[in-house]
Amino acid sequence: MKNSFVKAIYFLLFVCIASFLSSCGYNSMVAKRENVDGEWAKVQSAYQRRSDLIPNLIETVKGSAKFEQETLEKVIEARSKATSIQLSADDLTEENLARFQAAQAQLSGALSRLLAVSENYPDLKTTTAFRDLQAQLEGTENRINTERNNFNDAVKDYNAFIQQFPRNFTASWFGFQKKAYFKADAGTENAPKVKF
Repeated sequence: MKNSFVKAIYFLLFVCIASFLSSCGYNSMVAKRENVDGEWAKVQSAYQRRSDLIPNLIETVKGSAKFEQETLEKVIEARSKATSIQLSADDLTEENLARFQAAQAQLSGALSRLLAVSENYPDLKTTTAFRDLQAQLEGTENRINTERNNFNDAVKDYNAFIQQFPRNFTASWFGFQKKAYFKADAGTENAPKVKF
């Protein structure tokens, strides 16, 4: 009788452990973390494409007589800062992502100024190389936005998964931590003022 009681206890213990392990979600957490890492790589690739286009744009613009040298220097400096921040998927904290995003926003602003100033140079605007580079940059900016949105979706899925009971215990035990989101750039909450 005592022997069958011990076997029953072991069986119940086995069933409890098996059911806990099946709902702990460790393998799913790994898969979701890998998805976040993959989406982060796509974001970095899109930013790298933009960074790679900038030297060609600078050289094309330099060919235009009397183009504002200060504007070119600001773009070069902003590109240098943006490419100097290397952030791995394991380091996606709020602070690190904010630093990365600030450097990329500074580069976006410098590029916007460069393209706005180029409006003053009709000869530059008519060159095929400049028009092609401008179109590629616009396409790249759209790609960056798409990849950032995909990344945020993957982070949302991952963060929600690791915080749900009972998986939150497994996440804590195995070091799965929340990832940060891309946020809107400062000032984008205000609508631009249009004057005629």
